[in-house]
This record gives sequence, C-alpha cells and structure tokens, in this order.
Amino acid sequence: MKTLSIDIETYSPVPIADCGSFRYIADPEFQILLFGYAFGEDEPTVIDLLSGGEIPEDVVEAIYSPDYIKTGYNNAFERFALWRHFGRYCPPEQWEDTMVLAAVCGLPLGLGAVCAALGLGEDKAKDKAGKALIKYFCCPCKPTKVNGGRTRNYPEHAPEKWAEFIEYNRQDIVAERHIRNMLLRWKPDATEHKFWCLDARINEKGIRVDTTLVQRALEFDARYNEELTEKAVALSGLENPKSVSQIKDWLYRQEGIEVASLNKKAVADVVAQLSTDRAREFMSVRAELSKTSTSKYEAMRRSACPDEHIKGCFQFYGANRTGRFAGRLVQLQNLPQNHMEDLATARALVRANEYETVKTLYGSVSNTLSELIRTALIPEPGCRFIVCDYSAIEARVIAWLAEENWRLDVFRNGGDIYC
Repeated sequence: MKTLSIDIETYSPVPIADCGSFRYIADPEFQILLFGYAFGEDEPTVIDLLSGGEIPEDVVEAIYSPDYIKTGYNNAFERFALWRHFGRYCPPEQWEDTMVLAAVCGLPLGLGAVCAALGLGEDKAKDKAGKALIKYFCCPCKPTKVNGGRTRNYPEHAPEKWAEFIEYNRQDIVAERHIRNMLLRWKPDATEHKFWCLDARINEKGIRVDTTLVQRALEFDARYNEELTEKAVALSGLENPKSVSQIKDWLYRQEGIEVASLNKKAVADVVAQLSTDRAREFMSVRAELSKTSTSKYEAMRRSACPDEHIKGCFQFYGANRTGRFAGRLVQLQNLPQNHMEDLATARALVRANEYETVKTLYGSVSNTLSELIRTALIPEPGCRFIVCDYSAIEARVIAWLAEENWRLDVFRNGGDIYC
C-alpha cells in the first residue's frame, strides 16, 4: 500500500492543552499555517499556506484516496484539521497513527520523547527548537509597545524564524516517518485498527452537554465558596483560611495541638482532638471548602465546541501498559455516582438559578453539584443514555484471556475476588 506522510503546523487562540484539539480546531480563527508531506520515502515538501501557497491537487487526491495510507504522529489532529480546512470528512480507515506504534512498544507518547528513547540522531530526530517557534507563530502574543500592540506574530515579523519554522515542519516528517519504519513490525492487526477507527469516530461525535447547567453549577460553586470563605474568616480571623500553614498555627494557638499534616488521612484524627465548637465548626467549613466538585464542570465549559458537544475525551491505547483507552479532558471514565432520590428536582433548581432553595433543601451545595455532574451529559434529541457499570470487568477479562480457571470459578460462584 502506498503511503503519504503528513504533518501540519496551525494557529488558534484556544489553548490546546486545556481545551483539547477539537475545541482548538473549531475556533473561528483556526487555520493551517504549514502543510508538510512526503510520498513514500521521497524528500518532504512543505507548503506555506499562510503566505498563499496551495496544497497540490495530487496531494489532495491522495488524502481522500483509499489507495494511500495517510501516516503521521498523533494524526487524529491532522485528520480533523484537514476536515475543517477542506470541509470534507477524512475517514479514519484510510489513516494509521505512528503514536499507536510507539504506545504498543511501551515507548513515551510524545514525539520528542520517542526520538530520545530510540536514540535517533539529529538528522532523524524531532527539532528541539520547535517549541519556541510554535509559541511564537502558533499562539497569540501579548500586545506591547515594542511589537506595535499586535496580538499575533506573522512571517513578516521574523522572516528568519519563519524559515526555521518551515524546516522544523520538514524535519517532523523525517522523524515521524523514521519512527514508523523502525516500529512497523509491531503494527497492530486489522481488528485492533478497527478499534482505533471506532475511537476516532467516538471522539469526533463527542457527547452533548447541558451548557446552561454547567454555567449555573460554576456560578453556584463560586458563590458558595465565597460564603464559606467569609464564614471561615469570621470563625478563625485568618487572612487565608485555605492556607495549611496558617491553619496549623491557628490550631496550635486555639487548641494547643501541633498538627503535622492536614491531608485527607490525617484530618479525621485532627478533628477528634478538638475541644471547642469553634474549632470543630471551622474544620467542617474548611473541609467543605476543600471539595473540588466543579472541576469537571470547568473542563466541560473549556472543551465544549460550538455545537455544545465535548469531543476528544478518549485516547486509544492511552494507558500503554495495558492498552486501555485513557480518559482525557473531562475524564468520563471517572464520574461521581448519583445517590440523591430527587435528582431531577435538584437539577431543575440549579438550571433555574434557585441558589437559596438548593442550599435550604440540600445543605451542601458542593455535594449537590457533585451529584449532578453526570446529568450535565445529555443524549441527542429523541435518544436516551443506558448507563452500566460492569463488576470487576478488568479482573474477569484478564482471567479469561489468561485461562486462569480457578479465578473464573470464583466469579461464577459469586465469590469476592478481591478477598
């Protein structure tokens, strides 16, 4: 099968590390700056799209031809970016990801780290100067008097850097292709590739979020934290009631006890030693302040695309010791369980901005918001979610794969494998 190696450099004002590649690419200001490619073992070519270059017609034909395997490193990004650029879907079945080869071989997932692990020479390794060039051309810049108040750097602002950037893109093609050639003997089989394609389509589709609920949850949390902070200050007189060192000093002055740690394991012992209601109440408020019930809401807000879907939440072979899918962004594989009987009522009250009612009915706003996290994920119109949680799924499957029959018998007979 013929191959086409592809690597691109892009611009977007969205911070990709915080929001994910799909939100990054969905931004109206997103654009492909450089398009690097190579047919087979040919010398790489870089098209300067920002300066008016165009991708050759034969390359466009190859991108959409099933006769060519498109390769690259973490090329789900390239696939989606080209879909946005051309307005035409790129089927994952025609693509192969060299990062998957690295993961299968137990190598690091970062391109630079893989080059280092494989001991590639400078002629075949990723260009280390690229990080600074990416920051200069691919991210917004701070307006200053020196740069004339601009918020973005273009080739004319640093022609020498732009020439280096083009060479950096060209060298990435060399490095990625060389890694693929080295690791190709361990290429996963066709069945595994189908799972990779499934992962791609799941990530492209994403999952719909209730943006109203998400926004209200963040507002409720900010308001609740402000109230708790004021209460903690009133009880303790501390300038910063979240400061561990200040709390330790206050407990020594207030209770006469020396506290070595305030982590989760130690707090229960500390509270048991308290003798005054004021100290116990303060520690209760402090515990409420320490809860992080809205971190997933914040991740949903950051990564939600214009169509109100969060995308790219799974990574194929992300856990490279086991080959499992790994969670990204919102970490959908680790969501708090629901225990409230009137979940729908609580959800409706939060959406309706009934803060005082929620606090009166449920007491802890943090706990209520935590219970509602799953409900921020909503099905498409006319559809519903069927939620399941498989019991000891990894232990069962591994035992079956290993033909460890004694362990399977424990499960068949209703035993507890963890005992």
